[in-house]
Amino acid sequence: MYGVIKKIKKIMFHRVTYLLVAFLLQIALIFGVLWGFQSYFVAFYALSILLSIVVVVWVINKHIHPEFKLIWVIPILLFPIFGGLFYLLIAQNRISRNARRKMGHLMEISNEVLPGNQEIISTLDNQNRNAANQIRYIKEYGLYPPYINTTSQYLASGERKFEKLLEKMRAAEKFIFLEYFIIAEGKLWNDILEVLTQKAAEGLDVRVIYDDVGCMMTLPKRYYQKLEALGIKTCVFNPVIPIISSLHNNRDHRKIAVIDGKHAFTGGINIGDEYINEYEKYGHWKDSAIMIEGEGVWSFTVMFLSLWDYLRDEVEDFLPFRYSFTADQIENLQKAPGILQPFSDSPMDGETVGENVYLNLITKAKKTIYITTPYLIFDYGMLTAITSAAKSGVDVRIITPHIPDKWYVHKVTRSYYGILIDSGAKIYEYTPGFIHSKTFLVDEEYGVVGTINMDYRSLYLHFECGVWMYKTESLNDMKADFLKTLDKCHQINFQEVTGASWPRVLGRSVLRLFAPWM
Repeated sequence: MYGVIKKIKKIMFHRVTYLLVAFLLQIALIFGVLWGFQSYFVAFYALSILLSIVVVVWVINKHIHPEFKLIWVIPILLFPIFGGLFYLLIAQNRISRNARRKMGHLMEISNEVLPGNQEIISTLDNQNRNAANQIRYIKEYGLYPPYINTTSQYLASGERKFEKLLEKMRAAEKFIFLEYFIIAEGKLWNDILEVLTQKAAEGLDVRVIYDDVGCMMTLPKRYYQKLEALGIKTCVFNPVIPIISSLHNNRDHRKIAVIDGKHAFTGGINIGDEYINEYEKYGHWKDSAIMIEGEGVWSFTVMFLSLWDYLRDEVEDFLPFRYSFTADQIENLQKAPGILQPFSDSPMDGETVGENVYLNLITKAKKTIYITTPYLIFDYGMLTAITSAAKSGVDVRIITPHIPDKWYVHKVTRSYYGILIDSGAKIYEYTPGFIHSKTFLVDEEYGVVGTINMDYRSLYLHFECGVWMYKTESLNDMKADFLKTLDKCHQINFQEVTGASWPRVLGRSVLRLFAPWM
């Protein structure tokens, strides 16, 4: 009985409960105000209709994705008294001019300290114009340049990633930078925190960025104070305030670790015990990451520092954090084949870099497209590109989870199976559990490992990052891991899709309508 009471008290006094109550009170207040206008019903109704018409015209003419327009035009027209008002309150991407100005200034500083590496693009122009064009786009709109003299190591599981990360952290001599969407208390975080605390005590520059929404259920309130007390500098990305606002849509979904400017990690793996299968949350957790070593790490260092300075509202000199490789190290790194290009995607620049990187890979594919993704929520352009590739004879294979982390998102994912299979694509579900890996492998020549889900939030609303690769050795490891994972998957056939009951099909169709909100 005591345990039950303790759990109830924990829920009652949890930060999420306070926020939920605050949001509900604000909604009740809005409806109360509207109800108070009932004595002026005719005038109020006319004004509401006029507002909704203006908002609909505005939405239709905005330079935003058509699916976002549809998902708001329909409810506004269905509920004209409230629809326009609610759109103005919660639907707009209200990144302030000051925030954009600050980030723009930091991007200018980043651009100044990053190498152009134009000679890499020029050389590739004569060898593979398609690859050169993709690099040129990422450099222009994703900011970060291509690199040679950089090795990459594909890490096919959370267990392997954190084994490597802890190894490099323990050997750190100057600084450790961690940036994660989710940090969860548990065995894994305890091991990492022990190293961070020790290194901070030794005088290293140790910094952590975590996302407030991502960690709302996994870290105590004001956890940053505990870290600061341990000597670990900490920033919380976009802290949630108890006010209804679209600002909460923009999250830091990146997973970055940089050690001494010499090694960097990214990929789909957050810091939590489920990511190393220390405990079973949604069956066996399959994920992946990539570790790079060499000159390309500088891009991840700059990537982290630019967001850090944005959050701290400060400008620091980035150059002291650049690692100086010795002549012998450079000679060894030069033996690594291929080209590697870290990149980031930000909702502040109006450019959907992550989506366009994926689209470039799909449309340029000649033989194979292998994709792993936890969510399969396409917009029309992405769906058309993939189905067109499959119809053209490209071997398109996509692995999704069998056990979902969000049932409603999984139903939307399954709603796309029919059209994909009908076009010739092959869909597989990872039967042991949940696959959280976000990877693209095209023609065994191109690959991306990163944080970018195939859903609207990752492609349009979140801060994301990844590593684009051309003819690197790690692509062979990606292929081997993909084929090995296929052995643990169930291939979805067309009869399974068409055999679903009509209520299930209807439910998926309705949920798919709301896909841009997921």
